[in-house]
Amino acid sequence: MKLLRVGTAGAETPALLDGEGVLRDLSGVVPDLDGALLADADALGRIRAAAEAGTLPALDPTGLRIGPPLARIGKVVCIGLNYHDHARETGAQPPAEPVIFFKAADTVVGPNDTVLVPRGSVQTDWEVELAVVIGRTARYVESAEAALSHVAGYAVSHDVSEREFQLERGGTWDKGKNCETFNPLGPWLVTADEVPDPQNLSLKLWVNGELKQDGTTAEQIFPVAEVVRYVSQFMTLYPGDVINTGTPAGVALGAPEPKPFLRAGDVVELEIEGLGRQRQELKDA
Repeated sequence: MKLLRVGTAGAETPALLDGEGVLRDLSGVVPDLDGALLADADALGRIRAAAEAGTLPALDPTGLRIGPPLARIGKVVCIGLNYHDHARETGAQPPAEPVIFFKAADTVVGPNDTVLVPRGSVQTDWEVELAVVIGRTARYVESAEAALSHVAGYAVSHDVSEREFQLERGGTWDKGKNCETFNPLGPWLVTADEVPDPQNLSLKLWVNGELKQDGTTAEQIFPVAEVVRYVSQFMTLYPGDVINTGTPAGVALGAPEPKPFLRAGDVVELEIEGLGRQRQELKDA
């Protein structure tokens, strides 16, 4: 299923995109799309049954904002330097173990919402990423094979980053990762049954119409299942948590000088095979 949330920020309602591409209203079936829903097999069953019955009211998408596909996100866990080609372009050694950092849940916005360039920023950068959405509590998962049973679905994530804040201002990466609007998510949460192989997805990103990133999840150093297993050894993952699994080559940081960092007025578009497309215009904060 392709699940999403539509409406003004803070007042989104649940919806579904059916097999014919028609937007359907889910508000009569479930109150919202969040971790509690993803952990509730009966609620998911009601959504699936209503979709198959063809009884869900159609919604007119004209002028309708798409919000993040998930409400009340618990935490956003991020994996750094997780693509062989990205590590090569930045001159970094591939990590021996996954690099973990966090983004605050309040950085998450809709897939087409405005992205704000932070005040004083001169190195705002783009990163298309596969987001993994947890649907079942994962705690000390014993094997990569078992890890995927904890995944509810997948989404497109834009891990916007400010490289000077991240790398030159001291401390951890968090300064360059947690500026407001720095994690557009969606448009859809695509349930795991529709993504049989998360290691066979193409990822693309354009800036002002120019293709910048053209990668595949096959290049991941640590595949999705291993990421979920590994992270669960250090923290408990709960339904509604999100893991951003890293970005392929093609970011501004890895480009030759002068590096083409983002500015107000730029337009970024990104997509992952089968998971939908985002578009953001940048403005000054």
